[in-house]
This record gives sequence, C-alpha cells and structure tokens, in this order.
Amino acid sequence: MEVAPWVWYLTIGLMAAVLLFDIFVVARRPHVPTTKEVSLALAVYVGAALVFGVGVWWFTHDQAGAKFMTEYYAGWLTEYSLSVDNLFIFLLIMARFAVPEKLQQTALLVGIVIAIILRGIFIAVGAAAINQFSWVFYIFGAFLIYTAVKLARENGDDDEEYEENGFMRWVERRFPATKEYDGPKLFTKVDGKKLATPMFIVIVALGTTDLLFALDSIPAIYGLTKEPYLVLTANLFALMGLRQLYFLIGGLLKKLVYLTIGLAVLLAFIGVKLVLHALHENELPFINGGKHVEAAPDIPISVSLGAIVVILGVTTVASLWKTRRDERQSEVERSAS
Repeated sequence: MEVAPWVWYLTIGLMAAVLLFDIFVVARRPHVPTTKEVSLALAVYVGAALVFGVGVWWFTHDQAGAKFMTEYYAGWLTEYSLSVDNLFIFLLIMARFAVPEKLQQTALLVGIVIAIILRGIFIAVGAAAINQFSWVFYIFGAFLIYTAVKLARENGDDDEEYEENGFMRWVERRFPATKEYDGPKLFTKVDGKKLATPMFIVIVALGTTDLLFALDSIPAIYGLTKEPYLVLTANLFALMGLRQLYFLIGGLLKKLVYLTIGLAVLLAFIGVKLVLHALHENELPFINGGKHVEAAPDIPISVSLGAIVVILGVTTVASLWKTRRDERQSEVERSAS
C-alpha cells in the first residue's frame, strides 16, 4: 500500500486538530458530561472510523482496496475491543487518586494524547522491525499466545485496586505532589515552592498504563495488517473515542464478565495466525532449512475479520446473558429470604 507523504501529514494534522479542539473545549469548561453529550460524540467518532474504512477502499479502487479496507476494520475492531479492557484500569486509576468527576474528562483527554504519541513511536519501531526481520512475527505470535494464556488464567481474579508500576513510583518520588487538586492544573505553588498536583500523577499513570497495554495491541494489529498507515489510523480512531466510551459504559464494564476470556481467545487466534504467517515466510535456517513451510496456511484477512466479529459478539452476548441470569437469581433469593 503506497501512501503519499502528504496523506500522512494530512491524516496526522486532522487528527491533531480534532484533539486540540477537544482539549480546548474541555479545558475551558471542565464538567461531568451528560449521556447525550458522550453518545453523540462517540457516534461521530465511530461513524468517522467506519467512513474512513470505506475511504480506504474507494481511493485504492482495485481488488487490493477491499483487502486493505478489511485489514483496517479488523485492526480497528481489535484495538477498540482491547481499549475497552483498558477502561477498567482507567476506572481504578480514577478511584485510586480520587479524581473529581468534573476533572476526569481533562485527565483522560491529556492521558490519551500522551498514549497516542507513545503508540506512534511504538508503531514506527514495529514497522521498522518487520521490514528488516521477517522472523519478528515468531516473537509477536509467541508473545500474544503467552498473553492469551495469562489472561485466561487470570479471568475472574482481577484486583479491585490499582497497582502502580515501577515507573509511576519513580515519578511520585521525583515530583513531590500536593494532596489537593488545583482544577486542571498540573503544577501549583505552595509556600513559594512549585509542586506537582495529583492531576499530573494521574495523567502520567493513564498515559504509561496505556503504553503497557500497547505491548499486546500493537503486535496484535500487525498480525492483521503490515501497513503502518492502517495500523496508525486504526489506533487513532480507537483511542479518540475512548474518553466518551469511558463515561458511557462505565457501569456496563462490570456486566462484561467474559470480556477477559474473550480477549484471550482473540489474542490467541491472532498469535496463531502470526506464527503460521512466520512459518509461511520462514527465513530462519534452523526451521525447515531456512525454506518456507508451504504446509503452513496463511489465514486470509476476511477469515480473521469474521473470527474477530464472532469472538467479540459471543463474548458480549454470553456476558450479558450471565449477568442477567445472576441478577434474576439474586432477586429470587432475596424474595425467598
């Protein structure tokens, strides 16, 4: 897929303009968004993501256009589903630092901007590695399968408290912070001394936590497309609607009881796809004498997209069914007592 430099610049410029406008609006009027407000904004972001996929097909025209469009949709759906899992950690971070409701929008927005910048670097590094070393798909695939097994084992054992990583502990030592928020300010003066506010710590926590999740999501999307432009845009559209999704489905997250196991299946599927692709393109001398393993099938992107839709659909329906059944059972038990 050939993407002219001006298309890259235009895409990044438009995304930056939207984010800057969002930051300007939220910063001027910190508030708790209404359901109507976040629903409308989320509909716009999701609609734009869907239209963009059609645009990928339209501007490439030929048969490859349909392939690239399918790759983009598969990547976007995967990134979006993994982002939903991130929201649970975001909720824990907000609770851990007792972020006032009217400031949560600002914290999320700036944290997401940091995440976009860090992911952009990660995407560039991944693209360079793939172009130079085809065997990196073995590493990506093995890592995703390992992550899937880990997620499956931890299903239902999620901690209800945010645990800070080593980097966050260093930040808190390096930047002494006040106990009180000073609106959306990141730094404030106390007795003539400049100190960080809790808002600064929260934003760093959100940005770096998302980067840790990118360790799973970036290899996963490279298992669906090798096109850096599609990887970047799928990530941008997934992250840009994350703030609205946070406020819209905060309560629904607890009902998605099978989300972790569903994501584990999704990552395992993509991990296997990556390993099969690596075997198909094999250049390692100790595997089949450095020759391609012709028996290893290369799973078509259309099959991948179908599998992603089915996995996410079954996960959602099964989760809501179980939650509803448990609620009814609880009601019966309360009535009986």
